[in-house]
Amino acid sequence: MRRLNRRVRTILLAALLGALLAAFCAAALLIPESAAAPSLLDARKPPSWAHPFGTDALGRDLLVRVLKGMAVSLAVGAAASAVSAVIAVLVGVAAACGSRWVDGLVSWVIDLVMGVPHTVLIILISFALGRGLKGLLAGIAATHWCSLARLIRGEVMELRGRQYVAVSRHLGKSGGWILVHHLLPHLVPQFIVGLVLLFPHAILHEASVSFLGYGLPPEQPAIGIILSESMRYLSAGMWWPAVFPGATLVLVVLLVDRLGDSLKKILDPYSAQE
Repeated sequence: MRRLNRRVRTILLAALLGALLAAFCAAALLIPESAAAPSLLDARKPPSWAHPFGTDALGRDLLVRVLKGMAVSLAVGAAASAVSAVIAVLVGVAAACGSRWVDGLVSWVIDLVMGVPHTVLIILISFALGRGLKGLLAGIAATHWCSLARLIRGEVMELRGRQYVAVSRHLGKSGGWILVHHLLPHLVPQFIVGLVLLFPHAILHEASVSFLGYGLPPEQPAIGIILSESMRYLSAGMWWPAVFPGATLVLVVLLVDRLGDSLKKILDPYSAQE
């Protein structure tokens, strides 16, 4: 059987991931809140046909909670990673095109942010902004742009030395014209790959911070909240409230990370034809 090339595998992976994400979003919109209502008669039931993921200590259907929780985590991760990617592009371009002191300031800020563990910094920012969704989004967006900003800076500095950029300068084109017509179009692949690779990190940090109690409020059906609640009952033999949400989260993160890695290799001219 002929082995599929990287482009076909990437398309298939993107289709699978898109269908999975669409299922989470559709479930969050179509399934009513009453489907996850507490029912003490159904409390702590293991997985069955009626409840494929089992029920929690309050009798709530875990499958419904996981579907709605993943939709919340995906929305938070998508928003935070998009903001972080835009910050990375703006900061990277400013560092590469600005004066020497701007470049030095940006490098100092990047070293400062990367010198503190992301989880700790997110907790500090979230706590300073009153916790909740706003603080969590701000914390994730403010801590995940550094690596991409360094990549963008290096790419822009390399592009500025190209011959066609020098020709545009000699023809009297302004810096803004060169930025729009020569630099930004070349940054689109890096932006897309960076955005995709930031997405799983944002989801994991949202889940971890919510798990620790510094993210989304307890009444929010997020994966981190569900995992935090499950820790109280592991010693009693209730394994399903931890296993199924955790496995779903890991599956989505691995698929997105694999997609980002495939896109990175496709956009690399040395491995694009494999």
